[in-house]
Amino acid sequence: MQKRRIIEPFLVLLMIPTLLIGCDNRPNKQRDIYNTAYTLNIGATGQSYPNSFIQDGQLTGFDVEVTEAIADELGYTVNWKTGEFSGLMAQLESGRLDSVANAVAITNERAEKFAFTTPYSIYGSQIVTNIKNSDINKLDDLRGKTVSGVLGSNHIAILKKAFPKNQINIRTYETRDGAMYDLVYNRVDGYINAKPILLTEINRQQLPFKLVGEPLAIEYVAFPFNKNDQGDQLRNQFNQAIEKLQKNGAISQIAVKYYGQDISKP
Repeated sequence: MQKRRIIEPFLVLLMIPTLLIGCDNRPNKQRDIYNTAYTLNIGATGQSYPNSFIQDGQLTGFDVEVTEAIADELGYTVNWKTGEFSGLMAQLESGRLDSVANAVAITNERAEKFAFTTPYSIYGSQIVTNIKNSDINKLDDLRGKTVSGVLGSNHIAILKKAFPKNQINIRTYETRDGAMYDLVYNRVDGYINAKPILLTEINRQQLPFKLVGEPLAIEYVAFPFNKNDQGDQLRNQFNQAIEKLQKNGAISQIAVKYYGQDISKP
């Protein structure tokens, strides 16, 4: 029986909740640490194509399908909670979420708070500009200019490291769409995100963007869990499932489906 995904809206997102229909005869592949019908509370923005987005009233995307595949392998179902990225990370830290599945890159700062699984995807942090900006072709051309990015994302930290001492102006947004469309309309001079995501969006929407230089850094994306007994157990279970799904090619297939390339390997 195919599962439907539960979406629980948060913050200002107006989305239609989808009821999850579980399989009563689901095999008990792992010990039920919740005693509540194998349910995990996982966060995603629902606004991050192709990681997590709404299609026909249902949450879908690369990170969503990878999470569902892992949950199915472990005998869990997923209760999806949607919200802004920074808010989701705060909910995870407070224990209201078990994890966040929305291209969460491993960083030293995050690793102090959370225990990460084995990475399941790899990205390059890339800047793009509008094709009308003929004076911006390399990274040095961005000095003194304004670059947009998503609040709370690791791309902002990478940007600050690449351009120290306020060599550029950084403008943050709650959502990718806000950061991206301000570049479409030339309200900013650049926009930073993961290179595979940018290329997918450029092709999907025929966006007037061009790449600026090489990626600033390589990011490893994984599932964060809280550093407690429950989080440790879930992390270990997820690692086992990720290893199996990497070996059998399932994660690679999902990556190709959404990106047109395998971003699960270097």
